[in-house]
Order: sequence, then C-alpha cells, then structure tokens
Amino acid sequence: MKYALCLIITALISYFWGSLNSAIIVVKLAKGEDIREKGSGNAGLTNVLRVYGKGAALATLLCDLFKGVAAVVAARLIVGNLLDITFFNDKIFIGYVAGLFTMIGHIFPIYYGFHGGKGVLLAATTLIAMDPLTCVLSVGVFAIVLAITKYVSVGSISAAVMYPVFTIITQSARHMDGRLENFLITLCIGALIVYMHKPNIKRLIAGNENKFGQKKVDPAENDTPEIKN
Repeated sequence: MKYALCLIITALISYFWGSLNSAIIVVKLAKGEDIREKGSGNAGLTNVLRVYGKGAALATLLCDLFKGVAAVVAARLIVGNLLDITFFNDKIFIGYVAGLFTMIGHIFPIYYGFHGGKGVLLAATTLIAMDPLTCVLSVGVFAIVLAITKYVSVGSISAAVMYPVFTIITQSARHMDGRLENFLITLCIGALIVYMHKPNIKRLIAGNENKFGQKKVDPAENDTPEIKN
C-alpha cells in the first residue's frame, strides 16, 4: 500500500510542479504577453528564442533546468533517502516517475488550459539528474542531427527516439537494477515528445518548417498560429 501511495503522491506533485511553464511565466513577466499567441504558438524554448531573442530564451532555459533537476532530485532524496523506499531495487526509478509526470504537466499544464510546450528541454533537464551518460548521448544525437539538417524539430525527434534505446543499452551494460522499468518510462517520454511534434512533421512534409537560425519572427506575423515561409 505504501508503495502505491508513494507513486501516486510523487506523480501528482510532479504533475502540478511541471505545470508551471517557464516559457509562459518568463514571457508574461518580461513582456506582458502570452507566448502561445506568438510565433509558432508553442510554449517552449525555441519559440521564445525566435520571437523574443536570447535574453528571454536564456531565462526560460535556466528556469526549465531548475524545474527538471529539482523534480528528480527531490523525489530521489525524499522517497529513496528520507523514506528509504525503493522500487525494483533501484533508487533512481522514482526519479524517472517524477521526470515523466513533470513532463506531462509541462505539456498539459492544468494552470494554462492544458496547452503547454513540447517537453524537449524539460526531458533533457530531468535526464541530467536521472542518467547523465544517457543525457550526453541523447544531446549528442540532437546536436549532430541539428547541425546536419538545421531543423530543431528533426533533432528533437531523433533524440527522443534514441533516448530509450540509449537507456536500455547503457543501463544493461552497467548491470543496473530496474533498467527495464526505466526503459519503459523513457519510452513513454520519447513517444510523448514525438507525438507533440505532429505539427512540425506536417510542416516538414509540406516543406515550410523553420530552420534553426532563421530571422526572428516579424511582429506583424505574431498573431498567426504557425510561421509560414
């Protein structure tokens, strides 16, 4: 009973914590505007960078970094160390649970009408605290694909696909307990990220997806839900 209760409480707290969207909060405080009504309409780092520039994007990055790492570290410290509760003989499993539900909150935030970001940055920040090696490999895939294609969306999707693959390979190589359960959670995270990129996939097919480094969105175009080239 205590294990089920622990999982439920961790999931709920993580969801409500994740629902605090950094992009929405930063833009609202700095500009008095709603990022979901600007540029591509996505409440995430890339859209903040394109519409408002590097300053707002850096603030969003730092807030999401704190949100992701804090969720995982708090879950592991409280559940694994303070309460001494472990799942599958793996003290980091509860961190994966916290990471998954923080991400669900980020994508479907209860405070903002369930309209949030795509979860790519948050997935990376939670991964830093969960498994640094897998994080490095996944970010490496993102960077390489981005450098080749110039599409942030393609890099994000590629990293999301490889994330669970890297998890099971590296954790199996290290003979870690709970690796199968961790793999299943990362599979859910990766699938969520790919699902949230459906509009990008459609634009890629249509040939009008924005490339990284393109000129910042013109203010006159900010009222449209998508950027058309």
